[in-house]
Amino acid sequence: MRIVSRKTLRYFWEQHPKAQKPLESWLEDAKKALWKTPNDIKNVYQNVSIVANNRVVFNIKGNDDRLVLAINYECGIAYIRFIGTHKEYDQIDVTTI
Repeated sequence: MRIVSRKTLRYFWEQHPKAQKPLESWLEDAKKALWKTPNDIKNVYQNVSIVANNRVVFNIKGNDDRLVLAINYECGIAYIRFIGTHKEYDQIDVTTI
């Protein structure tokens, strides 16, 4: 997958250093992935949430943080729409962010 807005992840882990290793690991896996459907993601990340508007929510660092992607499966592009703490995630509408 092509991951758009990786600098968003770097900015987040600069503010939350404990998230750096889990996010770097996720990023390496995602760059190698070939997600063509939501089920392709579910097969690897069983705790992922698939929501409306091609949004996918990943639990990061033991569910302390949340990562939201908007995925264009046909083009193989994942857009980082949100990274934040679980508390910050509770304040957003994941389907429109």
